[in-house]
Amino acid sequence: MISLADLQRRIEAGELSPDDAIAQSHAAIEAREKDVHAFVRHDKSAKVQASGPLRGIAVGIKDIIDTANMPTEMGSEIYRGWQPRSDAPVVMMLKRAGATIIGKTTTTAFASRDPTPTLNPHNLGHTPGGSSSGSAAAVGAGMIPLALGTQTGGSVIRPAAYCGAAAIKPSFRMLPTIGVKCYSWALDTVGLFGSRAEDLARGLLAITGRTEFDGIAAAKAPRIGVVRQEFAEAVEPAAEEGLQAAIKAAEKAGASVKTIDLPESVQEAWRIHPIIQDFEAHRALAWEFSEHHDEIAPMLRASLDDTVGLTPKQYDDARRIARRGRRELGELFEGFDVLLTYSAPGTAPAKELASTGSPRYNRLWTLMGNPCVNVPVMKVGGLPIGVQVIARFGNDPGALAAAWFLEDALAKSG
Repeated sequence: MISLADLQRRIEAGELSPDDAIAQSHAAIEAREKDVHAFVRHDKSAKVQASGPLRGIAVGIKDIIDTANMPTEMGSEIYRGWQPRSDAPVVMMLKRAGATIIGKTTTTAFASRDPTPTLNPHNLGHTPGGSSSGSAAAVGAGMIPLALGTQTGGSVIRPAAYCGAAAIKPSFRMLPTIGVKCYSWALDTVGLFGSRAEDLARGLLAITGRTEFDGIAAAKAPRIGVVRQEFAEAVEPAAEEGLQAAIKAAEKAGASVKTIDLPESVQEAWRIHPIIQDFEAHRALAWEFSEHHDEIAPMLRASLDDTVGLTPKQYDDARRIARRGRRELGELFEGFDVLLTYSAPGTAPAKELASTGSPRYNRLWTLMGNPCVNVPVMKVGGLPIGVQVIARFGNDPGALAAAWFLEDALAKSG
């Protein structure tokens, strides 16, 4: 993979020009795209911006995020060729930081569940995950150092785990979702993909200008609570192997690690996530559902058909449960710096299964709004396995510092 941090250091030292850095990404896309199919559009004319901390950094944008110079088709025939007039604010934040928008990456239809043509860069017979399929695959394949994705259930953390990339789903509303096709306004979160935690920290610093991301380093002896989320069904042996490897490495590096159970209210919040998601999806996609029903991708169309009867009372009850869960989860962090759990139920499913994988180990944390970071751990059968680091709401720097600690610990454990 291409490291954003390494590129920045080389550019600052005069060892690499920004033009050459962008040229490297163009060349990498030309070399790998024919196999991986991570992009719906590669802007071959994209050039270096005049200035900024991300000058020389090529960024891919998930194709549900508006761009003024490229169509935004949202993975749907309904929007084939649709051209926004303006960039989404998060795209403008990247441009103002000096980033080069090198292309639009594939997305499942409206960031839902129907698989894209994208293939896993580690094994082309497997899915890269979704819905941010192209962003995860492009970074995992070493085409680009940074990409934007979105998560409503598990669409940043899970594909990152499948593709062996680092990624952060920041605290809810850390990054603006204006100009991003809405699926669920209570859940949709813009996230970043990179090669490691330092890249994500540098990316967020440049995009947001938040000084708390400046100078982040690996945490020292973090207090880690391990949560297996048994209520989310069993995992494959590969996922448990990855979690155990992370636990052992963390303990060896000096972390305090304790297995804990989540409060009942938090477990109940996991159950009601789909109610909030599906109720809001019916409103966010009301025009498409009413006017273009038969053109909606099959799996999404079936889901919308099945959930058309959700009531405002069910939605309001679910929101109350979510608020209670957030309150009790916040109290849990009084005894721990971060939580550690699976990023996905196992390795990436075979492409022939027509599935992008299950978000069941991610959806709770999306609903709670907490920052989550995928840390690549190992490969099992040639496919990556990751673990998920979760911090208190608003403590995105703490999540990244703990993820960095875990990366170092895993590297040393070897």
